[in-house]
Parts: sequence; structure tokens; C-alpha cells
Amino acid sequence: MSRPASAAPSARTRLRRLPEKAAYDRAAINAILDAMPVAHVGYVIDGAPVVIPTLQWREGDRIYWHGSSASRSLRAGAGMQVCVTVSLTDAMVLARSAFEHSVNHRSVMVFGQAEAVTDPAAKRAHLKTMVDSLFPGRWETLRPMTEQEVKATGLLSLPLTEASAKIAAAPPGGTDPDEDRGWPVWAGLIPVALATSTPVAAPDLAPGIALPEGVARWRFGEGPR
Repeated sequence: MSRPASAAPSARTRLRRLPEKAAYDRAAINAILDAMPVAHVGYVIDGAPVVIPTLQWREGDRIYWHGSSASRSLRAGAGMQVCVTVSLTDAMVLARSAFEHSVNHRSVMVFGQAEAVTDPAAKRAHLKTMVDSLFPGRWETLRPMTEQEVKATGLLSLPLTEASAKIAAAPPGGTDPDEDRGWPVWAGLIPVALATSTPVAAPDLAPGIALPEGVARWRFGEGPR
């Protein structure tokens, strides 16, 4: 069942060091989740931490991620306390001292008890949302999923009830203390951006299958969420 998120941080989401970089409002959290589909999910399995990269997508006030139903992490994750992180790197920050070097970034951490989606119809609906959130309208053009494929797909969900964002956006030279500003070394930013190249077609495409416009102009974070 969906639960609304609170703008008040919890003990786990409160940013204690450099709290001015914290954002607890839903708009900031949603924007980062929607801009970066790649997430890392932290589990504790057999007493040891395991962090798994995966794709996440947001539906309202929940995030979802999937994998093989035979996956040890997905099977163990249902009902487990997990941490999901999503990060975007915006710039490398070069200061006049090693201590002040940093990274401009946007990140989200979501804590909570993972919930498994087991109903086949619900699985199909959520997987359709995943595909169409990345590539709008693509689901309806694909060969339909088989019952076995649905069964072989594990799906976990987490409410955004306990989530926070961290946003670091230092201007060029902005991390240097006043006493360092005269030091004779280059300081500033190296901007970092995700870029996509020209799509590469499968070599066995049937004649006449054109590159869809939405695929040609696909960029991170630009699909409807």
C-alpha cells in the first residue's frame, strides 16, 4: 500500500555533516530518481553487506527494481531492510588544496523494508511502466511477455517514506577558504555530463524497420515518469 513521504528527515536520512546540502522535499527527491535509472541496492545477506547495481523506476511515491526471481538478493530482499542509492555526478571540483577537492553531485538515499510484487498482472503492469518510462510507447511494440518470463522476473518495491537527497553544487573556486585564494595553482570545475551516442542497430533487423524517433533522441531523465 502506498504511503506518503514526509518532508521531515528520519534518524537515518538526516544529513548531519554539511546539512545545508540536504533536501527532504519530494520534488527534489523525485527529480533525481527520475533523472538516473541506475541504482545500487544494499542488502545484508548471511550477515554480510552486498550492494547490487540495478535499474530503478518511480511510480508516484514508490520506487521499483527488478531482477531474476532466482536472484539470491531479490529472494532475500523481500521483507528486508534495504538502502537504495541513486547518484548523478555533475562536476569534479579542483581546489587549491587537496583537502578542499570534492565532487558536485546529486544523490538520493531511500531506506525501508522492501516489498515483493508477486501478482503476475501487477508485475506486468509495473514492468510496462519501467519500459515506457525509459522509452515511451515501446512496450506496445514489443513481443508480449510470456507467463514464464513473468514468473522468472522478481520485483521489489520500496515506499519513499524515508528518503533524502544530497545536492552539492559548489561554484568554481567556491570550496577554497580565503587564505588559499592566492595560491598559484589552477582551481575550478571539470563539468561531467552523461551523453548518448548514435544508436547501433541489430545486424539482423528486417528491412524497413526504422529507428524510432524516441530512441534516436533518448537522453537520461527525459522520459515521462
